Amino acid sequence: MDFSSKLLENAVYEMSQLPGIGKRTALRLVLHLLKQPDDQTVHLASALVKMKEEIKFCKKCHNISDTVLCEICANPKRDESLVCVVEDVRDVMAIEGTGQFQGLYHVLGGKISPMEGVGPQNLNIASLVERAKSGEIEELIFALSSTMEGDTTNFYIYKQLEGLNIKTSTIARGIAVGDELEYADEVTLGRSILNRVPFENSIKAD
Repeated sequence: MDFSSKLLENAVYEMSQLPGIGKRTALRLVLHLLKQPDDQTVHLASALVKMKEEIKFCKKCHNISDTVLCEICANPKRDESLVCVVEDVRDVMAIEGTGQFQGLYHVLGGKISPMEGVGPQNLNIASLVERAKSGEIEELIFALSSTMEGDTTNFYIYKQLEGLNIKTSTIARGIAVGDELEYADEVTLGRSILNRVPFENSIKAD
């Protein structure tokens, strides 16, 4: 792809670094921004820089937040004894959209995946175990996607909790194997949480 401007080429290159954005799509987006009023492009750039520089991760659950403690963890109406373990913030948003869960979350930041070089030490598992040991959690709900990586992560955490008086459960398999939570419709996802099963049963089923 030949560019008449180095500035344009650099902008297209940076845009193409986003997931799912190829060079042609990046060029279309950059040319669109070029045609917009200056203040609109400035506002977009400013919002991205402000997000990158000022965004925080909740010190309790690792959810993306504007404050040290996210709105969910800071809400006194939420059930602190019930914690839902998810992969990332998109899963929190999906579950919150169902209106069926009133507990707290723990965002792992990914799943154990040896093929991608992601081990337990790369995830927010140690802090989850610490929360469990503090005695505030009565039930952990594993809500990772039904993939090999998700199941491996669930089982690893389950083994780390051995000896603790904590009930562990997993969302019902209304979510198809291999599906990501963010793509599940709210009704199906809501039912899978309400109809969750003991984690031990899910191991036997596998």
